[in-house]
Amino acid sequence: MSADSLRRRFFVVSRRSGERAADRLCVPDTPGHRTLAAFQGDRLVGVAEYETGDAPTTADIALAVADDCHRRGVGTLLLEHLVHTARENGVTAFTADLLADNHPIHRVLADLGLRVTRRYEGTTVHGVIRLEPDERYLSAVDLRGRTADTASLRPLLRPRSVAVVGAGTRPGSVGRAVLRNLRGGHFRGLLHAVNPHAHAVLHVPAFSSVGDLPAPPDLAVIAVPAADVPGVAAQCGRAGVKALVVVTAGLDADRTAELTAACRRWGMRMVGPNCLGIANTEPGVRLDATFAVGRPLSGTAGVAVQSGGVGIALLDGLSRLGIGVSSFVSLGDKRDVSGNDLLQWWECDERTELALLHLESFGNPRAFSRTARRVTRRMPVLTVDAGRSAAGRRAAASYTAAAPTPTMTRRALFTQAGITAAHTLGELLDTAALLHSQPLPAGERVAVISNAGGAGVLAADACADAGLAVPELPTGLAQELLAMLPAGAGTGNPPVIARPDGSTVVDARVRLLPRRATDPYLRRLP
Repeated sequence: MSADSLRRRFFVVSRRSGERAADRLCVPDTPGHRTLAAFQGDRLVGVAEYETGDAPTTADIALAVADDCHRRGVGTLLLEHLVHTARENGVTAFTADLLADNHPIHRVLADLGLRVTRRYEGTTVHGVIRLEPDERYLSAVDLRGRTADTASLRPLLRPRSVAVVGAGTRPGSVGRAVLRNLRGGHFRGLLHAVNPHAHAVLHVPAFSSVGDLPAPPDLAVIAVPAADVPGVAAQCGRAGVKALVVVTAGLDADRTAELTAACRRWGMRMVGPNCLGIANTEPGVRLDATFAVGRPLSGTAGVAVQSGGVGIALLDGLSRLGIGVSSFVSLGDKRDVSGNDLLQWWECDERTELALLHLESFGNPRAFSRTARRVTRRMPVLTVDAGRSAAGRRAAASYTAAAPTPTMTRRALFTQAGITAAHTLGELLDTAALLHSQPLPAGERVAVISNAGGAGVLAADACADAGLAVPELPTGLAQELLAMLPAGAGTGNPPVIARPDGSTVVDARVRLLPRRATDPYLRRLP
C-alpha cells in the first residue's frame, strides 16, 4: 500500500498499523469478527473485515485494496459478501470512521445501494450503514453483477490480441485452421502463434511458449492434445492471459477439473472445452476464431450453441437468409461461459437484434430465466428444443460433458422466460427470417383474408391454437366490404374474397383492411 493509502486506511502513515492489521487476518473467525480476502492468483489484492463491540448487532468495518486494483470493483464485491455474512450472524448495521477527503471509499459506500447516514466531525466522518437489503440494494447488486459479467467477456469477444496455442504446420490441423480463419478474416488486433517447432505459421510469427510472447494476449485459443490442456491453461494464467477458447475435445473429468481450476485461479474467462470457437463480426474487431470452413456473414443475430455441427448449420443458414451474425459462440462443454453470459452481452450490444440459442443444459435455470425475461423485452430470443426424447438426451450426453436438462424443466423455462422454442433447425431459421424481415406485431389480434372458405377456417383455427385472437370486423368496415366484394362473399373474419369464376379480388382497399381493423394478419392469396 502506498503512503496515501496507509493514511486513508489508518489515518496516519504507519507501517506498524498495517502489520497489526495483517496479524488480525490470522485470528480465527468468530460470529463477532469476520475477515474476507480477495486473491488474484496467489496474490492478496483486498481485505474486508467487521468486528462487533458491546452491541452484537452493530459492527465496525475496515476495507483495504491494493493500489493497482482500485476502481476495479474489488472493494465493492468484498463489501457485498461482508454484508451477507454479517446478516447471517445477526449484524444489522455497520459503522465506519473515515477521513473526509477519502473520496473513493465515500463513492463505494454511496454506490453500495444500502442506506448510509453520515456525521461530520472536523476532518473525519462517522458513517452508519443499515444492512436492510431492499429493492434498491438488490437492483444495485444485480446491475453490478451484470456489468462485471459483460466486462469480463470483452477479452473474449473484443480482444486486442490473440494467440493460437497449437497452431500447427500440418495442413488440416485444428489449430492451423483457427489461425487461417483469424488471418483470412482480417482480425484487427495483434495475432501470434505458439508452436515450439516453427518460427512462423501461415506467415504469422510463432513463439515457443505463451511465456515467450512479446506481451500477454487478451485471448488464447488452445488447440493442443487433451493431456496438455491443463498445463497450457496454467501457463496462460501465469503469463497474464485474460480469456481462453479451448477447442480441444476428449478431456476426462480430472483434466477438465484442472482446466477449470486454472481459469478460476487466474481469473480467466473460458469458452469450451470441446467447442468450434467464437466469432465477432464488428468492423473494428473482425474476429473469426473458429475452425469452420465458411466465414460468418456480418449481421444482427447473436448465436450461442453447444454443438459445433449445429453452429455450422446455423451460420450457413443465417448467411443464406441474409441475416448474418453479430457474434457467435460455440459453448461446447460449457465449463464457464454460458448462454446466460451471452444473453447479457447481446443485451448491451447495439448490433444484436435477435438471439438464437441451442442449449441442451442449463447450469443455473433460475439465473437464465431471470436474464432471458429481461432480454426478451428488448429482442426476440429463439431456441431449438433439443433433447426432447430419451434418445436425444442419450445422444447429447455422448458428445458433451454438460448433462442435458429434463424436458419438462426446459419447456417451463422457455415459457416463463418468453423464449420462442422451435422443434427443428429449419423452424428456427424460418422464425428468425420472419422476425428479421417483419416488424413485431402491436398486439394479438389477427385478420385472415382468404379466397376459399375452408382455408380461412384452417387459418383461424391455427391462430386460436397459438393463442391469437380473430375478432369480428367492425360494422362500418364490414359494410364497406359488402359494397366492394362480389355477391355471396363473406364479410366476417376471415372474409372470403373470390369472384364466382374463382378469381381473387385484388383491391387496394382489401390490402389495407388489416391495417385498419387488427394488429398482425395472415393473408391467403394466390
